[in-house]
Amino acid sequence: MVDADPHRGTEASDSAVLEALFTQAPLGLFLLDEQLRVRRYNTSSRGLRGISAERVLGRTFGEVSSGLDTTELAALARETLRTGQSVLWHTLKGTPATRPDEDLTVSVSMYQVDDAANGQPGVLLVVEDVTEREAARARLDLLYDTRRTVGTTLDATTTARELASAVVPALADAVTVHILDGVLRGEPRRRGRVDAAEPLRRVAFLNGPDTHAGGRDTILETLPLATPFTRSLEDATPRLVTHLDAEGVWSPELSEHADALAAAGVHSLMAVPLVVPDAVLGVVTLYRSERPQAYTQQDLDLAVQVASRAALGIDHASSYTRERNTAMALQRHLLPSRMPELTTVETAHLSLSLTAGGDWFDVIELSGARVGLVVGDVVGHGIEVAAMMGRLRTALRTLAELDLEPDELLTHLDEIAARLASENVDANGLGHDEDIPTGGRVATCAYAVYDPVKRRLTLASAGHPAPLIVSPAGEVTTVEADAGAALGTAHGTYETATYDLDDGAVLCMYTDGLLAGGDEAADTLRRILAHQDRALPEMADAIAYALTDEQAEDDAVLLLARAHGLADDQVAQWDLPSDPSVVATARSLGERQLAGWGLEDIAFETELIISELVTNAIRYGEGPVRLRLIRDRHLTCEVTDGASTSPHMRRAHDTDEGGRGLYLVMTMSHRWGTRYAARGKTVWAQQTLPARTDEGARSAQ
Repeated sequence: MVDADPHRGTEASDSAVLEALFTQAPLGLFLLDEQLRVRRYNTSSRGLRGISAERVLGRTFGEVSSGLDTTELAALARETLRTGQSVLWHTLKGTPATRPDEDLTVSVSMYQVDDAANGQPGVLLVVEDVTEREAARARLDLLYDTRRTVGTTLDATTTARELASAVVPALADAVTVHILDGVLRGEPRRRGRVDAAEPLRRVAFLNGPDTHAGGRDTILETLPLATPFTRSLEDATPRLVTHLDAEGVWSPELSEHADALAAAGVHSLMAVPLVVPDAVLGVVTLYRSERPQAYTQQDLDLAVQVASRAALGIDHASSYTRERNTAMALQRHLLPSRMPELTTVETAHLSLSLTAGGDWFDVIELSGARVGLVVGDVVGHGIEVAAMMGRLRTALRTLAELDLEPDELLTHLDEIAARLASENVDANGLGHDEDIPTGGRVATCAYAVYDPVKRRLTLASAGHPAPLIVSPAGEVTTVEADAGAALGTAHGTYETATYDLDDGAVLCMYTDGLLAGGDEAADTLRRILAHQDRALPEMADAIAYALTDEQAEDDAVLLLARAHGLADDQVAQWDLPSDPSVVATARSLGERQLAGWGLEDIAFETELIISELVTNAIRYGEGPVRLRLIRDRHLTCEVTDGASTSPHMRRAHDTDEGGRGLYLVMTMSHRWGTRYAARGKTVWAQQTLPARTDEGARSAQ
């Protein structure tokens, strides 16, 4: 028999489907009337299982969903009723009504429907439990944020604080980060377990977002023994304390520590070691106090991944600190340990080594009471730069002791710098092209020589900032010298600038790091230098106070030199004909001058030196011959002739009648050497003055 109504079967089928949806579908379905009261719901949805219909039907959705804030949801539902506009996938966070200790995240969609029972429009709420999905997304977001924001600098303390900011509030209500003090100092990491008594420094403490407790940061302390913190340090295994008051978590003698945490509201914690291969660097502790949910194993796994990223950044920072400390120690070792005691030049220096760069300075005692003054800067930072700085400084001192003119010295130093840079390139396997100047380190340098007899300063620069000259009256002048090419091109040509200095004038040489502040810093430097009534150390201190910047990205060096010319009675000079007969005359002149200076004690040695040098000048050189004696901290004997041939000391055999002159000069003097001019040469010998009483010293003056 055929049913007379063909739609009856379809209606029955639709009713069956609707009934199945409201009784068996895993989604939450709620049919609300115009007053947003529940008229029908899915009894199998999570959170409503086991709740009687009397507690749901006829109530608003907000009353049913007691663990969720539905204020905004109600407003959206009314808007859907009014306009018919659907709402899709609106997210709500809260807790299930039957399990308030768990997290719940739901996605709610709303549709306007017609209620067939009373002919009034209603709202169908489709509620999907997306707790696990949102938790997984939150874990991925935390891992992404950690990778993006943690370890952005080569500073271990900054990395620890970035870690703290990443996990609060995403994973913890409060967090502390402890790092081994040796790791922060850049000491080589020790493999294996960490002794529980090892001192750690609390470098980060965060109790809520952006609420750093600065007073509790950077505290050096030891953690209580036999606690989750120390156990994690000892065996490099993370610890999960689900419930702080659980039996067996704390030893009886540590109950006060546990009570203090409980008083702060902490009910669950995780202690996660900061681990790199074969070493533990510290421990991070995460606390739950505001949220009622206890930590789970899944939370611990996430914390381990986050801590691993931070540990890698801290290890890199420690390695950088170690290399930086090594470079700075090398730099300090390669810089002058003390300044020479000079009467012709008074010096003071300032060395601000903040980044282990290649800034250096030097004061070199030259022949003829002259003084070499150097400031240089190797571009870059690190051990290689410090080593390059040391090699260039050694090369410059060697060239300076050959008494080369400043421009000639820089030309040779440029070639040496290019060769050293090429060696570095080849050593690193980067290849080398002879047509390319250098791909390695490049340096700048300014070299000046002050002659106190002539009261003259001669200076040349290789791409270095121009020095300043300050007159005794306080007038500051920039040295007008061609800067030339930086060292390392192997093609540099340099020019000298010459200045006559009054007694008391100050030469100021520096590296560009001193004026990193720009025009204002340059004006400040000039203003301080203008106060010539200050002693040089006081002036250097004033410059340090005014221009030092802890955030500077480059080192800085300052060298101040106050010139003092020699008095006329400290220099004696004679022009002699190129005749062997004048040797005796030269000895007599020297003897009388030494008597006038009160230096009879060294007269014999000095006369022998004069005799040998004058004889060599007459025999092997070109006339005329000039003899000069200079009395300063040392007694210097100089003999100048017109030939450029270099004297050569040789080993004389027992049967030789001559060839022992320069050997005798070397034996009788403290230092000796030769310097060359545009025409001719000067052979000099320096003797140490005998110790004298104050009265004798005054009479000699």
